[in-house]
Amino acid sequence: MTSTIRKTVRAVIALALSAGLIAGVGACGSANAQEHDEKTIRLAASPGPYSELFKKGVAPILEKEGYTIKVTTFSDAQQANDSLNEGSTDLNVDQHTAYMDAYNEKKGGQLASLIPIPSVPAGLYSTNHKSVKEIKDGATIAVSQDPSNLARALRLLEKLGWITLKTNADSALGSINDVESNPKNLNLKTLDNGQIPRVLDDVDYAVVTGSWSYSAKLDPKLELAQETLKPEYEIVAVTRKDEANKQWAKDVEAAYKSSDFQKYLAKNNTTGYWFVPDELK
Repeated sequence: MTSTIRKTVRAVIALALSAGLIAGVGACGSANAQEHDEKTIRLAASPGPYSELFKKGVAPILEKEGYTIKVTTFSDAQQANDSLNEGSTDLNVDQHTAYMDAYNEKKGGQLASLIPIPSVPAGLYSTNHKSVKEIKDGATIAVSQDPSNLARALRLLEKLGWITLKTNADSALGSINDVESNPKNLNLKTLDNGQIPRVLDDVDYAVVTGSWSYSAKLDPKLELAQETLKPEYEIVAVTRKDEANKQWAKDVEAAYKSSDFQKYLAKNNTTGYWFVPDELK
């Protein structure tokens, strides 16, 4: 693990602790794994685009090969990981590598990634402007108050040339104080993630993360720019280490790489909504 990834893992742990996300979890690994039919894949799902992509684009491929997909929906990623770690489910497709590594480091988890899968990057949205070129002095930009997503928003604004960040700005946990220069006198309005899609009409631009743009059913045509997705924030298919080399896990990887899935993506990614990792191209 590189120093950058370690830094990100520590930051995600700190964020999870401060938000009360990481709670106690029972014994993990194969000792408590429930016996189940090897042709049944138990998905620990969370509401959002990634489980939906699996259910609509990947599950039909696996079902043609004789698999049964059983879905249990959890209200947050930590609950899903507890289930996966304890062995009552087999697969999760709703987290990035940094979150998985943070879970393993804090809880002694035994989770492992199988393959990077399509992710939805954070995007710049507007209902009041049709281009980033319409940016004006004093414009109001809605960004996340969550330090992790704020860091991503600030990097996107820097990518657009609207602000510059301090050289020592944390790439994982952001702060408004990280802004070195703001030549356009932008008003950076920090809000809860769930509020941002609801204030689009009241601001010039807003940076919305992928899961929230999906939940809010934002029109993809309103997206004017996307973040450059860091590898540790790419979504991955996750199982336990003792399951990673099982045939079902190999078949999940193969399904994501299959021509049928490529055709599904080609049909459902015409706007570039999904970031597709090189492994799937």
